[in-house]
Amino acid sequence: MKKSLLALAVLGAFAGAASAQSSVTLFGVVDQSINRITNGGQTVTQVASNQLSSNRLGFKGSEDLGGGLKAGFWLEGGMSTENGNAGGLTFQRSSWVNLSGAFGEIRIGRDYTPQFWAPVVGDVNGANGIGEGLNYVDFNLGSNAATFVRANNMVQYFLPGGLGGLYGEVGMSAGQNQAGNKHWSGRLGYGAGPVDISVDYGATKTQTSDDFKVFGVAGSYNFGMAAVYGWYNQNKWGNAKQNSYELSVGVPIGAGQARASYGHQTTSGTNADGSSTMMGLEYVYSLSKLTSLYASYGRISNNNGSGYVVEGNGYGAVGAVSSGYNAGVKVSF
Repeated sequence: MKKSLLALAVLGAFAGAASAQSSVTLFGVVDQSINRITNGGQTVTQVASNQLSSNRLGFKGSEDLGGGLKAGFWLEGGMSTENGNAGGLTFQRSSWVNLSGAFGEIRIGRDYTPQFWAPVVGDVNGANGIGEGLNYVDFNLGSNAATFVRANNMVQYFLPGGLGGLYGEVGMSAGQNQAGNKHWSGRLGYGAGPVDISVDYGATKTQTSDDFKVFGVAGSYNFGMAAVYGWYNQNKWGNAKQNSYELSVGVPIGAGQARASYGHQTTSGTNADGSSTMMGLEYVYSLSKLTSLYASYGRISNNNGSGYVVEGNGYGAVGAVSSGYNAGVKVSF
C-alpha cells in the first residue's frame, strides 16, 4: 500500500512538472433563497435560485505559450438548485476559447455582448436580486433579437491592460442563419482609483428592416464610506422605444454591505406602453470570502400597460404592483 502511494506521488510530481505552464480550474456558485412575492394581489412563497448571484458550474483553463502569449478556454453552465435542473448540462452561460497577449485578447464563442454591461456594472446589485434594474428592462421590445445579454458564434476583441485606466471591447456575430442573432456591439470605458465610467452601443438584425438598437451609459464612484452607482439604457426597434435608468448606493456596515436602489422605465410604441418605478433594499453579510448571507426587499409599481415583476426579467399583471422580500445564502467555490 505504501509503495502504491509512493508511486502515485512520484507520478503526480512528474505530471505537475509537465503541466507547469498550464492550468484547469473548476469553479461555481450556489445561491439559494426563500422568497415571498406578491404580484397583482397574488402571493406565493417559493424557494428560488440566483437572487444574489447567478448559480453556475464551470471549467476554465489557460496555457502559457511563451513570449507573453496565452491560450485559454471557458465553459460555464447555469443551474437551479431548488429542483436540480442544470439546463440539460449545456454550457449556455459562456463557452469560448481565446488568445491573449500584449495586443489584447481575441475571444471566440458564446459570451456576454459588450452592450449588456451598463445595467450591470452601474448597479450595486449587479445583475441579480429583487431590487435590481434589469427586472424592468425589455430585452427585445417584441423584435426577435436574442442578443441583449449574450450572443452565439461571436468574435470579440478586448483592449490590453496598462492603458492608464482605458478599457474596451467589440464583438460581432454573423448570426449563421439563426433569427435575431446577427449582431455587433462595442463598449469603451475608463476605470482608475475610485471612478469607473463606460458607454456602449449595439445593433441586432431582426425580421424587419429595423435593427434592434441598444445604447447604455454606466458610472460608479467609491467614496470609501459609500459607493454610488448609476446607469441609463435605451432600447429601440422601429417606433418602439424604452428608456430606463437606475441610481443605487452601497454602504459598508460591519462585515457586510447595506444597499439601496431606485429606478424607472418608460416604454412607448409597443402594445405594452407604460412606465414603472422600482425601489430596493438589501443587506449582504459576509461569513467568509466565499460565503454570504443576504436579505432583500423590492417593489415595482407599474402604470398603464407595464407589468414588470421583481423576481426576474418577466411580465405579470398589467398596471399592478409587484413586491417581495427574501433571505438566502450564497456559496462560491
